[in-house]
Amino acid sequence: MRKIKVGIIGQGRSGRDIHRHLFECMPALQERFDVVAVADPIPERRANSNPGANPDCKHYADYRELLQDKNIELVVNASRSHKHVDISIEAMEAGFDVICEKPAAKTVAEFDRALEAAKRTGKFFAVYQQSRFRTVYQKVCDVIRSGVLGEIAMVKVALNGFGRRWDWQTIQDLNGGELLNTAPHPLDQIVGLWDMFGETMPERIFAKLANYNNSGDAEDFVKVVLEGKDHPVIDLEVTKECLFPGKAFMVYGSDGTLAADGNVAEWKYFIRKDAVARPVCIDTLEREGRLPNYCGEKLDFYTEKWEIPAEKSYCADDWGVQYYLNIYDAIVNGAELVVKLSQVRRQIAIIEECYRQNTLPKFVEVPEGTI
Repeated sequence: MRKIKVGIIGQGRSGRDIHRHLFECMPALQERFDVVAVADPIPERRANSNPGANPDCKHYADYRELLQDKNIELVVNASRSHKHVDISIEAMEAGFDVICEKPAAKTVAEFDRALEAAKRTGKFFAVYQQSRFRTVYQKVCDVIRSGVLGEIAMVKVALNGFGRRWDWQTIQDLNGGELLNTAPHPLDQIVGLWDMFGETMPERIFAKLANYNNSGDAEDFVKVVLEGKDHPVIDLEVTKECLFPGKAFMVYGSDGTLAADGNVAEWKYFIRKDAVARPVCIDTLEREGRLPNYCGEKLDFYTEKWEIPAEKSYCADDWGVQYYLNIYDAIVNGAELVVKLSQVRRQIAIIEECYRQNTLPKFVEVPEGTI
């Protein structure tokens, strides 16, 4: 089996602990990818630490040195968020295929620069959005497609918790904040859900962004509502002010409801054709003695429950493996990407509109030339 030679730019929480970990520790990816070079200014992070690491992996202090290494085929751009667009373009212009970490960009115009570079150079370009492969999310989509919940009125997606942050991902000028850091995961899932009803931009977007606990100047509270013709309402929350988080997914339908979180999905519904028809009543409702009455009936509800099979653990590694298997198939065999660039572009358009509606004050100064 052909192995794709990989160079990873950045050995931080993403480059080292996600991408390099996946390539060097997951058997399915070890068969298909070989990390031959990494770049990071901190020597300790560049060091080989995984049992499956290539002993001949080259270590570069400067990513520009890595881009001169012609032994590499695919560059994973896990630099800091504000450099994603520029470094992705540099890598493609240097002759490499590129996987860019999320957020791919903060604006559509920036993302279009990367798309133009991919077209101009003829290089493969994709954005790392592994949450599309989350098993419970895929089950939610399956249940919606089945039609058992009837017409879908609303889908609520939440990735909430409580905590304070003071790292660089709380700084606006470094593309920090929950909307760019955490929200691209559920936003990508939402775009996938949205497209089940038609591949369009939402007609109406409401967004509330705020910063309550971050030490930096970027948001730690995100509320977004999407609406559009022939689409359900989509309600997204990503906050760091919630000590009692609810379900990750809630689906409200005309015939039933689904709730899902972690490794379990449960849905409850009635079968409309088996229920008594209820034509509208113009006269007031009455009970015995012609006293006023309320609508009330006993529907026969059915409940179904699904849990992730024991052989498929609830682990983000699984999602990353599935993502990279699709990438391998796309590069080697010309397969279609599951996470399409057109979908990423619409995700960024939503993000851009959220920021347009919410201008937070900047008070952190970032030195010029920060990488």
